[in-house]
Amino acid sequence: MPGGHRPRGEIVLPCLNEAAALPWVLERIPRGWRALVVDNGSTDGSGELAARLGARVVREPRRGFGAACHAGLTAAEGELIAFCDCDASLDPAEAARAAEPVLAGTADLVLARRRPTARGAWPAHARAGNLALSVMVRRRTGVRLHDIGPLRVARRRALLDLGLTDRRSGYPLEMVVAAADAGWRIRETEVAYRPRTGKSKVTGTWRGTFQAVRDMRKVLR
Repeated sequence: MPGGHRPRGEIVLPCLNEAAALPWVLERIPRGWRALVVDNGSTDGSGELAARLGARVVREPRRGFGAACHAGLTAAEGELIAFCDCDASLDPAEAARAAEPVLAGTADLVLARRRPTARGAWPAHARAGNLALSVMVRRRTGVRLHDIGPLRVARRRALLDLGLTDRRSGYPLEMVVAAADAGWRIRETEVAYRPRTGKSKVTGTWRGTFQAVRDMRKVLR
């Protein structure tokens, strides 16, 4: 941040070969927030590009979505933390709006329900897997969600205190379950969901979706 001031909020962007999407993503970081790109072993120069574009870059050599997210969380300094995919499917500018209930003290965790803007943005098999997980979360915690939203906001210190341990695809779900068990007020908003830039590591394939669902189901046991 200008003058070396600590940002109020940081947007953690797990990144694995997202060079094509990074320019758009980083230019959409809202005022008062800082981009924290977690390079999870990219081979396309994503980390170097992000640094040139002004983002703070953290490197996490251990592969896994949860590993990248948690590395960003532990390295962050802001009061608020947003997590956002780094593939241009989500607009990080929406993090500021999603953070409003947390800042107002009416929510502890806000998840953004995805609303596809184009055909193919959210493949049918990925939606089906997400719906199944949402039902399981409701049965396990009583929290009614429509989406295990990839754009989410909470306070950094509170997130650290949850003691999350999953380092694979189950990390987002573990966050919701742990937050519910801790009595957090969990709210849902909406966000536009666009076709991603580049090839998906998870939702673009049945195999990736199956692996993600399997990781997440372990959290609910």
